[in-house]
Amino acid sequence: MLGRLATGFIAIFAFRRRTECLTGPAKVIDGDTIVVAEQVVRLHGIDAPELDQTFWWRGQHIACGTMALAALEALIAGVKVRCEVVERDRHGRLVAKVFSPNGVDIGRRLVLAGWAVAYRQYSTDYVDAEKTARKARRGMWRGNFVKPWEWRASSPPRRKQAPSSRTY
Repeated sequence: MLGRLATGFIAIFAFRRRTECLTGPAKVIDGDTIVVAEQVVRLHGIDAPELDQTFWWRGQHIACGTMALAALEALIAGVKVRCEVVERDRHGRLVAKVFSPNGVDIGRRLVLAGWAVAYRQYSTDYVDAEKTARKARRGMWRGNFVKPWEWRASSPPRRKQAPSSRTY
């Protein structure tokens, strides 16, 4: 009996920890990072291009990092987001699944639009969305691009960007 009770408490504690939430307007930092309730939040399971990253399409470099930021801003403009915290990353940021007020998974929408990719190193939640975007040639999938984690590894360190001044 005590073993079942202890197991139940552990399960409840684990569930409550997994579903820690933040809610409120968000400031966009880049294509996969926002600030909500004064907390820096990285979107779980996705990796968007860095702000100064480009991709090659129709003979020219296109600012995919800026496009990813704009796509995220468009998704959260004027709404209070709900962040279901998954963990803290090595930089101390919260990592969370982020949802619109009507339950739309913002990370999934960014990947489906082709402005972020599934971050398989940390999650396989959005692999299907990435395959759909790639097949439909959406966003960065229209041209040639380097995966964000590969681009960061081959680029010199950059200074951190301040959050946009707009709150959504």
